[in-house]
Amino acid sequence: MVKPMFSKGKIVAKTGNEMMAEAMRQISPDVVAAYPITPATEIVQIFSQFVADGKVPTEFVAVESEHSAMSATIAASVAGARAMTGTSSQGFALMWEMLYIAAGLRLPIVMAEVNRALSAPINIHGDQSDTMGARDAGWIQIYSEDPQEAYDNMIQSVRIAETAKLPTMVTTDGFIISHCMAAAEVYPDEDVKEFVGTYNPDRKLLDYKRPFTLGSIEMQDYYFEHRYQLAQAQRDAKKIILDVAKDFKNKFGREYGFYEKYQMDDAEIAIVTIGSAAGTTKAVINELREKGIKAGLIKIRIFRPFPADEIAKDLANVKALAVLDRADSCAGTFAPVYSDVVSAMYANGVTGPKAENYVYGLGGREIDMNHIKDVYMHLDEVAKGKAQASKTVEYINVRIK
Repeated sequence: MVKPMFSKGKIVAKTGNEMMAEAMRQISPDVVAAYPITPATEIVQIFSQFVADGKVPTEFVAVESEHSAMSATIAASVAGARAMTGTSSQGFALMWEMLYIAAGLRLPIVMAEVNRALSAPINIHGDQSDTMGARDAGWIQIYSEDPQEAYDNMIQSVRIAETAKLPTMVTTDGFIISHCMAAAEVYPDEDVKEFVGTYNPDRKLLDYKRPFTLGSIEMQDYYFEHRYQLAQAQRDAKKIILDVAKDFKNKFGREYGFYEKYQMDDAEIAIVTIGSAAGTTKAVINELREKGIKAGLIKIRIFRPFPADEIAKDLANVKALAVLDRADSCAGTFAPVYSDVVSAMYANGVTGPKAENYVYGLGGREIDMNHIKDVYMHLDEVAKGKAQASKTVEYINVRIK
């Protein structure tokens, strides 16, 4: 049997921000418009140095706010440019109006987003409150566990966005991934450029030979249909995401899907989570497996479009599960990821597993192996009928009086 030949890259030690900036350099977008904000500043700062050094021909637009950054990116995209930006937290929130416009206009903008807590009180550390707040804005959302995934996701996101005609954000956990260094593989420039391809939009506003109307007002007669088309485009994007992932594996040797399953084949108890906490969870699973406890993990990578049918199928045989959210819903019944996971299970007739919801890590609060081990130990008790699953949101490592 002939082994497949993959593109061979260079192993480097880089942070998540450096890897995302490196991906942007290799992608070489036509326009990048951005405004600095911690902990995402480094991404566009590094990229702007690439521009200044002549390493990319990108038009870099330094704007006066994040709202302006997304506005300029939208303008570049409708003009026919491959356009990208980056932001975090309050800056992401300041883009709010324009996020919906970018999606509604079906623009394939790519955003490097570093997850950070929203004020108040002011906090510059990582949780996923910012992007979870925009989960229904019409953007594809891709989450990364480590710098390698951040880099790989950025490369794939361009193909995904331009094929689906949907804006796409790639996220990392603030400081935990954005500023922490890890070994990662950087692929050859020419291979990345070949994978991404040349951007040739079907239409562009500056094409005077084929004029069209963009951004017109729509009343009751058409608005509903266009919003339906946006939702359907998200559903259709699932196949596109998997097709791009297949091409990526064939080119670079790394496999991606909607989510990663770890020790799930015979798992009796499981955790579902997103982002950097997955690595800690895997370490706990390894310990528990040595003790004969059948623990597993589902690490969600694609949160929008949500892989409801697939995730329900993979959770059908566990006895108890916990969904770990790094964002709170503030008086919603449960937190965002849990709500989608349990809704997916219910809609698919999966009623056997007992499910619990935990909120953790807000404002960058530590979650360690002992915290996760406690969750698994409680799930083990629930699975054996020795304890009841909580019917309310539980909070990990918070001082409650």
